[in-house]
Amino acid sequence: MDTTEESYLDLFPLDAIVYLTPDSENVLEDIDANKVYVLGGLVDESIHKKLTLQRAQEQSLQTARLPIREYMVKTTNTKNYHSETLAINQVFDVLSTYYETRSWPAALRAGVSSGKGYVLPDAAK
Repeated sequence: MDTTEESYLDLFPLDAIVYLTPDSENVLEDIDANKVYVLGGLVDESIHKKLTLQRAQEQSLQTARLPIREYMVKTTNTKNYHSETLAINQVFDVLSTYYETRSWPAALRAGVSSGKGYVLPDAAK
């Protein structure tokens, strides 16, 4: 891993950047080795709806969200809490597991905790 203080906007062509945001209408179906995925757009204790989507749109970037709704189901919980917003390490776990297995169910199992209010259909039974 390399780190730099330079902006991803200066390092990569705009058409190669995909900004991951839970508010995107586009579902990430596969990882493209020719794309650069931006995760962790915000480090904040509170959730600001659509802020990362707005930032990506202002920068004319493609956006995508993890396929949580497509592969997982809402589970009944006492707080009626359901969130597709994940911490940076959870998104990284999902992406790295998917890259290794090419299985969204395995990847989502690795990165989405049950505390988010979503489970895989086989776990809901």
